[in-house]
Amino acid sequence: MGLQGYLVLWCAVFGTVALVGYARSLTGMTKAQRAVRVMGRIEQVREPRHKSSGMDGIPVVVSFQDPSSGAEFTVTNDRDHGERITAAWTGRQIGVRYPRGRPHAYRFVSDLTAGRRGLGWPNFAVFLIYVGLVVFAAIDWAWPWALIGFGGPWTVNSVWYLPQSVRAVSRRIDALTAQPPVQGRVIAVLTDTDTDSEGGTYTSHTPVIAFTTHEGTPVTAYCTDNLPDPANAHGRNVTIHYTPDNPAVFTPDIAAEHRSRPLDLVLGIVLLLLGVAAVVVGAVLL
Repeated sequence: MGLQGYLVLWCAVFGTVALVGYARSLTGMTKAQRAVRVMGRIEQVREPRHKSSGMDGIPVVVSFQDPSSGAEFTVTNDRDHGERITAAWTGRQIGVRYPRGRPHAYRFVSDLTAGRRGLGWPNFAVFLIYVGLVVFAAIDWAWPWALIGFGGPWTVNSVWYLPQSVRAVSRRIDALTAQPPVQGRVIAVLTDTDTDSEGGTYTSHTPVIAFTTHEGTPVTAYCTDNLPDPANAHGRNVTIHYTPDNPAVFTPDIAAEHRSRPLDLVLGIVLLLLGVAAVVVGAVLL
């Protein structure tokens, strides 16, 4: 079988996967579409134990109602139940997803709308078809087609990403500085030890911060950025800037947030220029 034959087989296999996936989505038959999605409410927040693992998330008790039966369920996140809860306060709403008729198989999700159409695998199949076409063009026609094939989508994505990123950073900083900061305290440092591919071990430290908002809401949250010497932060008092609409968005170093604005802009411009350069070089070399 020649190169064209392999390309036809590649496109046929993944094209079938894509068509079946899109058909299932249009008829509402995907697993994601058949899942029940409800909003739960955090009823209780427990303080993480110092030096315990950070993989489990902040211990909470959550209640939710099954819309089909009307039954109320009160559950915890003490086992593997979806996404980690890294910021919690009593009354916070959190997404809960589970197979229809099986509320005990619940999983916590941060975004109930994400992936609800079940198009992840079909879209990935279409992407693999595109990759196959670009590789074929690069081998059979000329290798500069690879630069054009991958540089083109890269450029389009960068053009979309750059203004979105700039606006998102600006909105975040504006929200963090919309009101005076509050005082918080590092109540625990969670420790995890992992092994890399070469057999070496490394340890990660995740500080847990507790603070109370101006509205009187106690918040417990992981602090993964902008805290110096996290391994020895237990008991440290910190100043917290948070967004009024969502206390899960906060920082102990507002100056670092301001420094991130030009860095994000420079990164976006560099990504855009890389894509444009790849397309231009590929076109010139053809």
